[in-house]
Amino acid sequence: MESQNYRYICDCNREISVKFVIMIKRELHTVINNKLFKGKVILLFGARQVGKSTLIHHVLKNASDVLWLNADDVDVIALFENISASRMKKIIGANKIIVIDEAQSINDIGKKLKIMYDQIEGIQIIATGSSAFELKNKTNEPLTGRKWEYHLYPFSFQELANATNILEEKRMLKERVVMGAYPEIVVNNTDEEERLKLLTESYLYKDILKWNGIQKPEKLVHLLKLLAYQIGAEISYNKLSNELGLDHVTIEKYILLLEQCYVIFRLNAYSTNHAKELKKSRKIFFYDNGIRNAIIGDFGIAENRQDIGKLWENYIIAEMFKKLQYQNKNFEMYFWRTHDQQEIDLIVKQNNVHHAFKIKWNPNRKAKLSKTFSSLYTEHTFQVIHPENYDEILMDEK
Repeated sequence: MESQNYRYICDCNREISVKFVIMIKRELHTVINNKLFKGKVILLFGARQVGKSTLIHHVLKNASDVLWLNADDVDVIALFENISASRMKKIIGANKIIVIDEAQSINDIGKKLKIMYDQIEGIQIIATGSSAFELKNKTNEPLTGRKWEYHLYPFSFQELANATNILEEKRMLKERVVMGAYPEIVVNNTDEEERLKLLTESYLYKDILKWNGIQKPEKLVHLLKLLAYQIGAEISYNKLSNELGLDHVTIEKYILLLEQCYVIFRLNAYSTNHAKELKKSRKIFFYDNGIRNAIIGDFGIAENRQDIGKLWENYIIAEMFKKLQYQNKNFEMYFWRTHDQQEIDLIVKQNNVHHAFKIKWNPNRKAKLSKTFSSLYTEHTFQVIHPENYDEILMDEK
């Protein structure tokens, strides 16, 4: 591993006998590096503090002609007001790479990126954003056919295992299941609880609560807590509506916003209209276990938790999602359940093959594939994922 190339450093001694220093290369590093100067704008999406800026710094570490603009700064936002191509050329000067961090803060950023792309030759534009809701909506139409899009998440199992080795990362499993894998949590070995609370309050809510469509922000925070308590369970919009005193449409709007700010994602029930199958159910999962636990204020150790099964399911499903996203392959993810309570925790559908998974924290618990499922979907595979074999499933084959 070329450890000198990367800035993230972790000095850890929690569950291992000797201290070690690791530097973590992101899965998207090579992907984005290979897209430089290939004729398109590069857009990198991901939650705040997930490592977007650090990743771009790493990709461009040997470049000397980079103009870096942080749109969280008021003067940078002012710079883009009523800007023309000629003025932008003067600002860019001799630089060949322009990075606009947190680009969703700039009004009409899509149109302005299009002007730069169309009228300034020989440059590479990179824009990052922590709110897909804002940045994607602002760039989709103006940059049609002019962009590459990528999504960055908290560290994946593969990234962390590549930085040390599989054995060392497996030793950290109980820590990851509770504290998650945000870069700041992984690279620091103290004050994880305080760091996660600050991360949640200062950064996670920053994009969400500033959105002008949020009329009752306290209701959205309450909704997030309800969803955090219900990970792995089927979500009823009607029950959430009654609990919060919000209409069904507002509940859906808030959940969509939480998805587009990279807090949660949903799994829908899989069905091909068989009479026994649930058709309209959905489950909500969090991209990061640490954020989920910070929201409910519970950082109890894995061994003592009543919700360890839910945390394990959330961890595995989020890791599977990250793995498949980084592979850039076509896939669909679902859960499956029938009215008589036959259930599969996760289905990954690729190339018309149904890869079915049962997710068990206890390796000794028996699990069988539903005969109903296997008869309905003959093109299938089946595995049980538990702490003794999850690395085999989450690691790419090299």
